[in-house]
Amino acid sequence: MSDAPADAVLDALPPSGGAGATTGLTRAARAAARGLPGGSEARAWFGVGFGAALGATLAWLLVQMVLRLSQLLTLLLLAAFIAVSLEPVVAWLGRRGMRRGWAVLSVVVGLAGVLAGFVALVIPPVTTGVTALTGAVPRWRRQLRDHHSLLGRIEDRYHVIEHAQAQLGSRGGASEVAGGVLGAGRLVVSALTSLVIIVTVTLYVMAALPAIKRFCYRFVPGTRRARAEALSEEILSRVGRFMLGNTLTSVVAGLATFAWCSATGVPFPAALGFFVALVDMVPVVGSTVGGVVVSLVALSVSLPVAIATTGFYVAFRLAEDYLIMPRAMKFAVDVHPVVTVVAVLVGGSLLGIVGGLVAIPVAVALGIILDECVFPRTDAS
Repeated sequence: MSDAPADAVLDALPPSGGAGATTGLTRAARAAARGLPGGSEARAWFGVGFGAALGATLAWLLVQMVLRLSQLLTLLLLAAFIAVSLEPVVAWLGRRGMRRGWAVLSVVVGLAGVLAGFVALVIPPVTTGVTALTGAVPRWRRQLRDHHSLLGRIEDRYHVIEHAQAQLGSRGGASEVAGGVLGAGRLVVSALTSLVIIVTVTLYVMAALPAIKRFCYRFVPGTRRARAEALSEEILSRVGRFMLGNTLTSVVAGLATFAWCSATGVPFPAALGFFVALVDMVPVVGSTVGGVVVSLVALSVSLPVAIATTGFYVAFRLAEDYLIMPRAMKFAVDVHPVVTVVAVLVGGSLLGIVGGLVAIPVAVALGIILDECVFPRTDAS
């Protein structure tokens, strides 16, 4: 195909400078129009390629940074969720004329009192159990050497003491024990560090939550800011009601544990009920952990009582997951029971305990956004 039309148009351009400038401009324009390597098309493709490579590199670096900070981000998410969940109590105290700082301090003191009460209930049974275990160790050693006792017959057949001494006396066994001790120490230090981070961030977020919300609202255009504030406040209110519903289900679990332990003679029913109520606030695994602990304590009564306790908690777990919690969430946050169950399962699979804890509030937020922003547009179209 001839380039005459393009050349005619470009030759008709008025000169913008000297003859050399006009000739250079014409050559550059003709090269660009003909698609020659020296034209702007080549430079445009280079810019596109460079921008795509730079964007891919930055995206990869961002993903790597998020993966490295995943544990810290999870702790920050948990702290923010706790602060938002306690906001209705702080706001209620503020409406009673209490300054926000004092309201936050009152809530923290109340939570610390609850934890102190739990510790006061747990310390006596733990101390009693440790004392009983320490006193039983010499008796077990005597029974291991008694060939007429059950433990002695087990020792005669399997040589438990000899194998244990061989493992501990070998270099590999000693290193494994040392590694286990160091691993346990790292686990304790990591748990304490995570606890300090959660408590500190929660306190700061609780104290500065109004300022944080005002800062975030400034990213929304002024014409839409009022609606965004209304939606956000509704979501935060639903989150607070979710925590209220979760607390009610935990209280039911604690009372059921107390009643069962009192009826079957399992020791320390009040401490076990308090413990189950606390761990039951964690979805997915909370009630399971509580049931395992209570069943192990029930072994001190008898094996049939422990088996019956296990069956009781299996039935209670099914009732809580598919009957009590969905109905409580339906009443508290107006979420369909099917959505509650699916959200908890999905959140627990993605982020574990934290995911299960924040799954229902996230489902509530998505439901509000769909009802207020998406569905009206689709219905009107």
